[in-house]
Amino acid sequence: MSCPVCEAPVVAGDSFCEACGHPLDAPRCAACDAPAVDAEGYCERCGLRQPTGRDDDETVLGGGAAGVTHKGLRRARNEDAMALLAAGDSTVAVVCDGVGSSPRADEASAVATRTAAEALARGVGSVEAFELAGRAVAKLAASPDDAPACTYVSAVDTGGRVTLCWAGDSRAYWLPGGTRDGVALTEDHAAPTGEITAWLGADAADVEPEVRVFGPEEPGLLLVCSDGLWRYLDGYAFPSAGAPLDLAHELLRHALDSGGHDNVTIVLIPLGGPHG
Repeated sequence: MSCPVCEAPVVAGDSFCEACGHPLDAPRCAACDAPAVDAEGYCERCGLRQPTGRDDDETVLGGGAAGVTHKGLRRARNEDAMALLAAGDSTVAVVCDGVGSSPRADEASAVATRTAAEALARGVGSVEAFELAGRAVAKLAASPDDAPACTYVSAVDTGGRVTLCWAGDSRAYWLPGGTRDGVALTEDHAAPTGEITAWLGADAADVEPEVRVFGPEEPGLLLVCSDGLWRYLDGYAFPSAGAPLDLAHELLRHALDSGGHDNVTIVLIPLGGPHG
């Protein structure tokens, strides 16, 4: 037997390699199968950061709202995160996209969605929930050079009246029933060259989220998504009917068939009556 990291000889039953100190009962790598995954989720043999556990996931609520998230075709792991909750008569959705240039971006998106969704479900206001999520992400920073970050968009439907709150370039769209057009409800915080100008993280400077209240006059679907979908929506004709989960799967297929260069997260909430 040998250590999976330094290949020094080890004895069966040893807990650690005497040469390099690697724990011999470490989790196995999803790529090379070596028991060499460290505490931060990296394989010490092949270097792969391990999958997040949400590489291909979906959520469906009793009222029909549905969400899917997928790592896409070019990324090793899913750094998007979503939360979709029923809270009394309200539906809460939060989508966050980890900033790829930041460390542990998947942790940022996960803690932001969880913190904000739980707060919104308790009745906390949209801006306060955003601030709570921001503080939770900031606490992940180990140093000024180690500041996980993510974008943010939340939607709270209270009987057809929707409050949106966002920072960055994750988006919300209105899809009127029976049509194939989508209407953007958010505006990106981004420079003309594409870099985002607002995010959650320890290095975010006094970010003020945008808030919009939307009350549709006809039935349709609210779409909340990451840029892994909306970058492929130019000229796209949305399906005009169908259950939210089926439509979410169709939108995911469109993103993957178009290249799937990024993680993809899609949440659809029916508003104003039945859809499809």
